[in-house]
Amino acid sequence: MDLQHWLGRADDAIQQWADTFGPYERHPSLLVEDDRFAAAFEEFTGRLKDNYPFFHPHYAGQMLKPPHPAAVVGYLTAMLINPNNHALDGGPATARMEREAVAQLAAMFGYDTHLGHLTTSGTIANLEALFVARELHPGLGIAYSADAHYTHGRMCRVLGMDGHAVPTDDLGRMDLDALEDLLRGGRVGTVVLTTGTTGLGAVDPVHEALRLKERYGVRLHVDAAYGGFFTLLAGGEGPESLAPEPWRAIARCDSVVVDPHKHGLQPYGCGAVLFRDPEVGRFYLHDSPYTYFTSTELHLGEISLECSRAGASAAALWLTFQLLAPTPDGLGRVLAAGRRAALRWAELIGASDALELYQQPELDIVTYFPAVDPARLTAVDAASARVLADGMSGPDPVFLSTLKADREAFTARHPKVTADAEGARILRSVLMKPESEHYVERLHDRIERLTQALAQE
Repeated sequence: MDLQHWLGRADDAIQQWADTFGPYERHPSLLVEDDRFAAAFEEFTGRLKDNYPFFHPHYAGQMLKPPHPAAVVGYLTAMLINPNNHALDGGPATARMEREAVAQLAAMFGYDTHLGHLTTSGTIANLEALFVARELHPGLGIAYSADAHYTHGRMCRVLGMDGHAVPTDDLGRMDLDALEDLLRGGRVGTVVLTTGTTGLGAVDPVHEALRLKERYGVRLHVDAAYGGFFTLLAGGEGPESLAPEPWRAIARCDSVVVDPHKHGLQPYGCGAVLFRDPEVGRFYLHDSPYTYFTSTELHLGEISLECSRAGASAAALWLTFQLLAPTPDGLGRVLAAGRRAALRWAELIGASDALELYQQPELDIVTYFPAVDPARLTAVDAASARVLADGMSGPDPVFLSTLKADREAFTARHPKVTADAEGARILRSVLMKPESEHYVERLHDRIERLTQALAQE
């Protein structure tokens, strides 16, 4: 689609709508002369060049990529009106769009009933889920894996709850035996399971945790902020398909969080929280005598901890879902490309003398490290840091990230590496752009050459 064309159409459409309300004169305090704006805009666009090329496939560092053009058009068009989805009075059209888009997310996870809304981030979405958990199990704590996002420990402190980090297995997934030992003590009311850890992309065994839910009466919350859309690949065909069990089990969990601003092709910030039982809405009850006055329908602000929220986020997601629905044949095709890229790169690393695979990728995150001699953690750490730094310089840059692996986690996967330090940085590449599928051989070749150059020094 021609982005410039549709942005022009957006401006025209909103202006035509605005004209139906009659002419008015803008206040002179808002007027800015073109030459003054031009000077500010030149500095502004110059400053924006101080960014990494998140759009390009040779950027394989953090979880960053540009939104889909449809999301850009949807966001900017609605932003010209600037609706606030806190109340129907602030954004009647975009509030309806939000409900429809959230219903599509609920259907993607297999929820028959739901209460949910968009948030400004996965952090706030998880905060809301833990807030409801606290209200349902007062005095009890939260359990999450040691590799879960730091959000959970932080939000437990915000909410005045005890947080319990559960050890992980050799693939970075929550150790359910260790979890059960913790649950026997009766101090935990909710267990957070992660489908796609931000470090390794590991998927906790949600389906196996269901038996603990029944046995100990705990709530199960799924942090699918990063990996949630991969449920579209569960049980499919082709090498990119995923085992269906943990993904299908989400439908039986009490709540789930997903970030459309990651694999949903949305601009920041767009998270979402969904509860399977709509009755949890009672915990959000509040009185606002000046807000909800034009409709007796449930306002989104009555089921959200946040107040003002950009209706433009809902508009962008709704418009994107009209074109790329959260279905296997819609967004599933986008995620499949990144997953195939990760599997292909794992194959290339497995056949390489210069690189070693840290562990097999579960989603679209690849972790690896330079093959060093002698094989020591300190040498791995130094080599990874050099490849990261050297890769960003020169005429053919490549942008990676690193992940700190502690001594126990590293040696469990690679016992031949001498543990002469508390841990080591390894290289980490996030292949969330579908274009990575056609670029992965070039990425691999570039990093191999960087690693070989280190060995020759």
